[in-house]
Amino acid sequence: MTETGIIDTHLHLVNRSRLTYPWLANAGSLNADWSLESYGAEARRVGIIKALHMEVDVAENDIGNENTWVAELSQQEQSLICGIISACRPEGDGFAAQVERAKDDILIKGFRRVLHVIPDEVSKSTKFINNIRRLSGTGLTFDLCLRADQLKLGMALVDAAPDVSFVLDHCGVPDIAGEQFLPWRNDMADFARRDNVTAKVSGIIAYTRTEQWVLNDLAPYVQHVVDSFGFDRLVWGGDWPVCTLGGGLSTWVAASQALLAGATHEERAKLFSGNASRIWKL
Repeated sequence: MTETGIIDTHLHLVNRSRLTYPWLANAGSLNADWSLESYGAEARRVGIIKALHMEVDVAENDIGNENTWVAELSQQEQSLICGIISACRPEGDGFAAQVERAKDDILIKGFRRVLHVIPDEVSKSTKFINNIRRLSGTGLTFDLCLRADQLKLGMALVDAAPDVSFVLDHCGVPDIAGEQFLPWRNDMADFARRDNVTAKVSGIIAYTRTEQWVLNDLAPYVQHVVDSFGFDRLVWGGDWPVCTLGGGLSTWVAASQALLAGATHEERAKLFSGNASRIWKL
């Protein structure tokens, strides 16, 4: 792992003077600007060598502007940004054109539409499903970001688009603070039976008892994801700056390394870099 470095598949950057983020008004300490310079300074110290920028749920009319801004950042000297997971609206009429543009854009590696901010009926609609199917054969992935109680919703979407490559964010967003392990465990094992899904070990320190958590609080969740998906279908994400709610990027990197200390060098290399490099051709 230390020889290959870490590819962070989940980086959020925020520029409130350039883009509009409707959700930030109620986001507490996250309602701030989060720059590539601040991230990069810490990321390099902990061995991160590349990062995929993950869309930050900007206002719909700013989706293209967010991609343009991140592309500019990727051109900066020693920039860690190697790709973009773009925001999208598969429930709308413009998705087909967006996919066509993305196929010619070497930076855009996939799409995400956060499902827990829209009614469940939206992602069940024929238009939404047919639009997601457009990703088949393109090499573009679709990130699934949903709550633990929506995992069956996510599975239904995966089943409706079996030729699309999906990435399940944040270990399926378990309610670690509420100790709701069993329902999540069963649904995650079911999710893992779909071989077109990769799980992302990311974000979970934000679902703990804030900064009071200890490693053993996380261990059953990470171990279950590893056991269910196997090291060939796992990637790692920092989820900066959301990870600052649970201790920060350096803390999450250290926790991840401790949680996976029992894995072989080859297994850790797959999770921390190899799989991401293969999936997104980084």
